[in-house]
Amino acid sequence: MASVEEHIKEIEEEIKNTKYNKATSQHIGKLKSKLARLKDDAVARAMASAGGGEGYSVKKSGDGTVVLVGFPSVGKSTLLNKLTGTTSEEAHYAFTTTTVIPGAMDYKGANIQILDIPGLIAGAAMGKGRGKEVIAVVRSSDMIVLLGDVYNGKHLDVLIRELYDAGIRINREKPDITIKKTSSGGVRFNSVGKSTMDLNEIRAILAENRIVNADVLVRGNASQDDFIDAIFGNRVYVPAFFAINKVDLVDEETRQEITREVTDKFGRPPIMVSAHKGWNIEELKEEIFNQLGFIRIYMKPTGEKADLDEPLIIRKPATVEDVCRKLHRDFVDKFRYAKVWGSSVKHDAQRVGLPHKLKDGDILSVVTRA
Repeated sequence: MASVEEHIKEIEEEIKNTKYNKATSQHIGKLKSKLARLKDDAVARAMASAGGGEGYSVKKSGDGTVVLVGFPSVGKSTLLNKLTGTTSEEAHYAFTTTTVIPGAMDYKGANIQILDIPGLIAGAAMGKGRGKEVIAVVRSSDMIVLLGDVYNGKHLDVLIRELYDAGIRINREKPDITIKKTSSGGVRFNSVGKSTMDLNEIRAILAENRIVNADVLVRGNASQDDFIDAIFGNRVYVPAFFAINKVDLVDEETRQEITREVTDKFGRPPIMVSAHKGWNIEELKEEIFNQLGFIRIYMKPTGEKADLDEPLIIRKPATVEDVCRKLHRDFVDKFRYAKVWGSSVKHDAQRVGLPHKLKDGDILSVVTRA
């Protein structure tokens, strides 16, 4: 009898060898759905059977949490030390880091938590190499830095595949899909915008998941993979970018070749750094700050001047309610109205409510009940 891993490989091979067209779309949809369920079940079993992980429960802090993800010995610990001044053990052999090492990076007024985790290896999604603990930390992060080095560029493919199998979708917006199970009536499908799927595909994928009655609404250009993700409902969507370490060990021609390869394959150039020499560390900090999507909000207490020296740092999209919750829950419970000066309003001192979306540089005054 074939193992789960063998069954997964068989389905992956069949999908790869089946050309997608209208005649095969339903079959491919069923195969993809079956594959997703097999992988999810395998990951769930691995997580349930894996042992604990002392030191893997990390409380998020600061304005955002970034995790360094890479194979063993690509230099994550050295990079953490350079970014934050944290003392994370360094050595020239694999698996130096056996727990999660947190550090804090202060940059442009933002306090950013950086996490150094044990190296991710092939099979991590299925629990290999402390995969349970490592994946759990990655899933809860606000951003991922995928770290490779000049000698192991192909590892980036493995990292992305492991994250995908663990339900982590990088650099993708969560699809706007609603699936409401009903007691009768079959499958009713509505789409807003251009959808690549038709009713027959939707029915086939739902049937593979034992759903025969449902109201389905798809907004935007969702794919079969997006729809299957929506059925499972346990995917997380995390921004990420690539960095290549140890660039001081190769010549300029090799660095340019690596940059071209990564850019061609993933659609964006990597940040080329040397954690050991400190090369391009400031550029890396800037990229982390920008990718987290921070905006600065200047608070103005009622009857006082705005504090323009110490802005409140918050990630966009940010509403007045988001700021209030960051300040204190009482600000939401006792909220009356707010006044805003800046580009998010038509005129200065405009009154707004909790849903109002703020923009970078806005000045905010919150008025609460006594």
